[in-house]
Amino acid sequence: MKKRVDVMITAFRDGFQSVYGARVFTRDFLPAVEAAVDAGLTHFEAGGGARFQSLYFYCNEDAFDMMDAFRKTAGPDANLQTLARGVNVVGLDSQPSEIIKMHAQLFRKHGITTIRNFDALNDVNNLIYSGQCIVDAGLRHEVCITLMELPPGCEGSHTPEFYMATLKQILDAGIPCDSVCFKDASGTAVPSKVYETIKKARTMLGPDKHISFHTHETAGTSVLAYKAALEAGTDQIDLSLAPCSGGTCQPDLIVMWHALRGSDFDLGIDINKVVEAEEVFKDCMKDYFLPPEATAVEPQIPFAPMPGGALTANTQMMRDNNIMDRYLEVFQAMGEVVARGGFGTSVTPVSQFYFQQAFNNVMFGPWKKIAEGYGKMVLGYFGKTPVPPDSEIVKIAQEQLKLAPTTRTAQQEDDADPKKGIGPAKKMLKEADKHLFIKPF
Repeated sequence: MKKRVDVMITAFRDGFQSVYGARVFTRDFLPAVEAAVDAGLTHFEAGGGARFQSLYFYCNEDAFDMMDAFRKTAGPDANLQTLARGVNVVGLDSQPSEIIKMHAQLFRKHGITTIRNFDALNDVNNLIYSGQCIVDAGLRHEVCITLMELPPGCEGSHTPEFYMATLKQILDAGIPCDSVCFKDASGTAVPSKVYETIKKARTMLGPDKHISFHTHETAGTSVLAYKAALEAGTDQIDLSLAPCSGGTCQPDLIVMWHALRGSDFDLGIDINKVVEAEEVFKDCMKDYFLPPEATAVEPQIPFAPMPGGALTANTQMMRDNNIMDRYLEVFQAMGEVVARGGFGTSVTPVSQFYFQQAFNNVMFGPWKKIAEGYGKMVLGYFGKTPVPPDSEIVKIAQEQLKLAPTTRTAQQEDDADPKKGIGPAKKMLKEADKHLFIKPF
């Protein structure tokens, strides 16, 4: 008997982020959601990540209104999932406890079923309170371990043993969760390591705990990695729909269906209805600019791990500022930035930190200008990096940012910061004569 594989459709969150920098109007894609539901698909990534802030920054829309509309279109029984970044929740900076709690409560209020919760540094301290808030709000919690392959010549983390040590810390901390995800945002995790990691995780978690695996096609190995994950015991994989599939995105649902034909695994889909749904989606997106780098495999990604969602956002920024001709230089500068930064996983916000620092190293000279996020990361303000950052870079960051290194958790730092929290945000926005960024209850 074939094993039925669960699928989450990422087209309407990660797909948008990985192709269009998350800049998509709600009214334009809802017909594609309806078509996907009609095709029998029931599990969708529906918000969070960059699909929170980008709606405010670029679309003049409210992210909560988008989630409400998504729920109405998908129906009451769909599993709608969002992405949260531990104590960063849906921001690019870490947040105090009251914001972390409010995030979970508001997402529950606006139709979300499940939150996938990760920390780019794999610092379990950043998952304990955020995970508890998700469960307390009545949501399913999918706790996450982030994967990537280190640039050649680097070692010290991002091995199956490292991931299992992180998983053991999660279990020892008693973090409540409904499922465990292994998330490879850059698509660089070597398939053999994916197999070994999930095989070990299945042994540690037992036969009944739901395991998900997430990757991207950016490095060209996503289908192979998914096959390896399935053979190792994964229950669920993330797939997308054209035109937001392949390249910087997840592989297409149809592609994976084809890759699994004749195997022991079954996606449980009506392929003809999926083909029809993709045609509706293509029509919905026909007026959007499709960046050429979003549609292609980038063979050099293993040397400079950049997730699809950050790659196209950064190239869009460089296009907007007429400096796209410097992109290759910045891309090539990323390897050193990763190697000297402590091996945080290249996923939001750390992927942005890596790119910003590589950009500064190219535009201003090596280490002449420390990007604030990168500097705060090596100084410990986002938590503990997998390995200690280069001591020279820590010293440069300390001098330029005029910040001392910290060993407190990110949550402790933010709870003690008088400039952070609901009260200071209300005061700042009132003085700016603008609406509250996050809806009040």
